[in-house]
Amino acid sequence: MLKVGLTGGIGAGKSEVSRLLVSYGAVLIDADKIAREVVEPGTPGLAAVVEAFGEGILAADGTLDRPKLGSIVFADAARLATLNAIVHPLVGARSAELEAAAGVDAVVVHDVPLLTENGLAPLYDLVVVVDASPRTQLDRLVRLRGMTEDEARARMAAQAKREQRLAIADLVIDNDGPLEALEPQVHKVWAELSERAASATS
Repeated sequence: MLKVGLTGGIGAGKSEVSRLLVSYGAVLIDADKIAREVVEPGTPGLAAVVEAFGEGILAADGTLDRPKLGSIVFADAARLATLNAIVHPLVGARSAELEAAAGVDAVVVHDVPLLTENGLAPLYDLVVVVDASPRTQLDRLVRLRGMTEDEARARMAAQAKREQRLAIADLVIDNDGPLEALEPQVHKVWAELSERAASATS
């Protein structure tokens, strides 16, 4: 099994890279998706978040009001740390379960937005970074996700700097250009990952 950490700044296009890797045969473990699952209604995770932040972070239907919680934690590093201390261990445990279920010759891609920030690179056999310039990130967040420029800049500022991500990268996928320029690069990375996975099991 080859364990790959995949990361990139918000708006860099990591989701598209994940989608392509899955289409080639990777087993994807999506930390964001798991982070949502572990705080669904009725979970111990949601109970712990409500205990820490109060009932005000719940929507009318009892689900977590993610934008409201986001507006609290992204403005306050201490509260963000509190949230992470609840969610990260739950995500880690679920990720380990999913990884254990993958085959011995699998390429397991862990999509981890905050891989750099949380010093997680040593957990993986190699790290793939999806890179885009801050200008491109900002444009995508405003144009494609409907954020205001201030919101987008705040989200970007809450993450590691581009240089920090590139410093831990074993492989870099440049996603500053159009979508059609991305696929050949991802295909090349997949070929290398497959080769490494094969040599690891032989």
